[in-house]
Amino acid sequence: MSTYINVRDRGQISLPASIRKKFHLDEPGAQVEVIERNGEIVLRPMLPIPADQAWFWTQEWQEGERQADAEAAAGHGTVYNSGEEFLESLK
Repeated sequence: MSTYINVRDRGQISLPASIRKKFHLDEPGAQVEVIERNGEIVLRPMLPIPADQAWFWTQEWQEGERQADAEAAAGHGTVYNSGEEFLESLK
């Protein structure tokens, strides 16, 4: 796929919305790595957190992680040595 975009007088470019969305560059903290290679300029999307792992870093999920850590530190919970042992406890 080839797309042409204008370079403004201060060197600014605007990536098309479809490209930003496809590569998650519309998310907070997204950056683009600029690579000069063999006479080409390559733009590589860079996210502080990979998009497929963003759910883990939500405020809600992190609160649950802190709660689970506190409960484990207090000795609460049950340890199962196998999946079968866990499933048997559900009966």
